[in-house]
Amino acid sequence: MPDAARPPRHVLILGGTTEARRLAAALAAEPALRVTTSLAGRVAAPRLPAGEVRIGGFGGPEGQARWLREHAVDALIDATHPFADTISHNAAVAAATAYVPLLALRRPGWVPGPGDSWHRVSSLDEAAAALPALGTRIFLTTGRMGLAHFAHLTDLWFLVRSVDAPEPPHPPRMTTLLDRGPFTLDGERQLLRDHRIDVLVTKDSGAAATAAKLTAAREAGLPVVVVRRPAVPEGVPVAADPDEAVQWLRRLFSEANSH
Repeated sequence: MPDAARPPRHVLILGGTTEARRLAAALAAEPALRVTTSLAGRVAAPRLPAGEVRIGGFGGPEGQARWLREHAVDALIDATHPFADTISHNAAVAAATAYVPLLALRRPGWVPGPGDSWHRVSSLDEAAAALPALGTRIFLTTGRMGLAHFAHLTDLWFLVRSVDAPEPPHPPRMTTLLDRGPFTLDGERQLLRDHRIDVLVTKDSGAAATAAKLTAAREAGLPVVVVRRPAVPEGVPVAADPDEAVQWLRRLFSEANSH
């Protein structure tokens, strides 16, 4: 990491994920680093990471570039949810504008296994269009922010799981389950049985914390509608886990120190 005689290198993490918290904990233990995590503020009671924390938006890419310059950020790591594509796009523009190195930290996506019946789609609208042909009792785990895409499906019943209560518009026949992962396989099996679920809808967010539902759906022989994740902005390097991100920072600051 950086030379201890130098002022601390400032790393800004765009957080909100388990990987972001793990990375912040690792970097906060480095005395030659200053780490700040930015949270979007969409969750009422977020789990706060180690180090400094700011909550709220930047006001678009221009505002974020200004923040990067004003707070002397040396490296930016986008460790947001794989589907936070607007935030990722803004980060790429802001980093390029402020000449700050940018890394995307993205957990690997899920891979179907033997017995899986996956229907891959490219958007929530495509997911909604696929549902009437697949079933009538839907376990919808794509988050509360996208429920408007399913609001017109008045003949289907939805079980929606989310950290915070959703707001309209949303499907008229809907039960909300307020919960936060990780979820157990036994719990997911019971949930599918209790609510007589015949279709699962999920985003390809990856990670083990919410993967048990896929195993439960496979065991029950249920079709799964999987929304593909958006691509990382062009030209942005990607790390698959916090350890890779730490190695990227080591190389970055080692090269900077040698100049």
